[in-house]
Amino acid sequence: MECYQPVNMLPPDHFLLQPRQDFLLGVQEGHIDTSTLAAHDFDVDTRTGFMPPDPPLNRLPAQWQLWETALDAAMQAKLQLAVKPGLTVEEKNSSELWREHVRQLPVLPMSELTHSELALRRAHHVLTFIMHFYIYTLPLSSSVFIPEPISVPLVAISSHLQLPPVVTYSDNVLYNWDIIRPRAQSELGLEPPALDNLRSLDLFSGTTDEQEFYLASARIELRGVEALELMRVIMDELFVGDEIAIRRIASYLHKLASIVHDLETILLNVRKGCDPNTFYHSIRPWFRGADSDPARRKWQPIHLSGPSAGQSALIHALDVFLGLDNCNVVEGGVTPDQRTLLRRMQIYMPRHHRNFLRHLSTNPRPVRTFVTQMKPDVELLDAYNSAVQSVREFRDAHIKIVAIYIIGPAARERMELEHAGLEAQKAGKQVLKGTGGTDLVRFLKGVRDKTAEAVIEPTLQ
Repeated sequence: MECYQPVNMLPPDHFLLQPRQDFLLGVQEGHIDTSTLAAHDFDVDTRTGFMPPDPPLNRLPAQWQLWETALDAAMQAKLQLAVKPGLTVEEKNSSELWREHVRQLPVLPMSELTHSELALRRAHHVLTFIMHFYIYTLPLSSSVFIPEPISVPLVAISSHLQLPPVVTYSDNVLYNWDIIRPRAQSELGLEPPALDNLRSLDLFSGTTDEQEFYLASARIELRGVEALELMRVIMDELFVGDEIAIRRIASYLHKLASIVHDLETILLNVRKGCDPNTFYHSIRPWFRGADSDPARRKWQPIHLSGPSAGQSALIHALDVFLGLDNCNVVEGGVTPDQRTLLRRMQIYMPRHHRNFLRHLSTNPRPVRTFVTQMKPDVELLDAYNSAVQSVREFRDAHIKIVAIYIIGPAARERMELEHAGLEAQKAGKQVLKGTGGTDLVRFLKGVRDKTAEAVIEPTLQ
């Protein structure tokens, strides 16, 4: 069994850091997770962006080990999905024995746990993983009632974190990683993790495919750090607004476009390590939310969506910064349902990241407004449009991945049902939903098209 290890910390006099007490960590020297800092309101690290600069807590302290051992037992037993074809009696019995163990757990006290942001994150991760293991090993004919030893602490912990009590993107990606090799040391502390030096902590299926699916998003987050820095320097130049600033903004926007192209490459590279059929049949079903439940059951007392890449604050930040979230440059503009779905995804983000997006959206001199209100400047306009086009192309790549990993396998599944004569007509009429509960194809194409419409034509100036 792994023991809890205190997280190293940055020097306390570092100019970015104003530490507050975390009862698990105490006062230490070294490298700190900046989310525990009162002055670091948005939990956006200069080295790792929306990911913590150090590996997240990988084990809760002794008071809450019963949760950890329950999750360990589920993963070690390789519990199987109830929807798995040909599920054996032994597999069914193994799942029921584990669920009975979960039902018999005591409701653990949480007063000390609430003093540590790091422990709360780990507890949310562990309890939501247990909950999804519990629900998706249940026979589809069974109603879903989440046992009190899980639901009571999970609801309380989620309230403290201001997160929904369900597996989110932050549980799967942001707070579910460790490093493979020790990192180099610099004068400011340990270097941020390299893109090829990551592994996932916990997995539902235990497959390398699932790990690669999560790590693709983690690598996008880390590569996106430079995009966040470019947003900052562009906003600084916007306040100056002279000819030199305009030339710098244009240069920075072109660089931003190149970084978004790198994000697209990382996204498409998920195909190298994650098999589409394995993902669709053995991975994706584990983290569906209640609104994507295959039997359309109501989860008691929780009814929410599952994790989605749409819960990444990085991509939302690009939208907000470039003015793509509210632009209305063609007749009709952004539909209310698209706006609602995008805003709904923010509910599933860590609260600091929601606050960051809120702060970014209040920028008094938005880059899009600056570009449209300036006297015609071909270089600046071209740079802004290149950044917008890069986001559109990223969304094209996302649609391609969805087609490979969800739409294609779903179509093959329908054909197999038709061939077997099993509820084929009903299956063919079902609207394909994302794990976030969206009408997948319509939503993604709508957002992609909205981004394309944000390109500013020279004739509009």
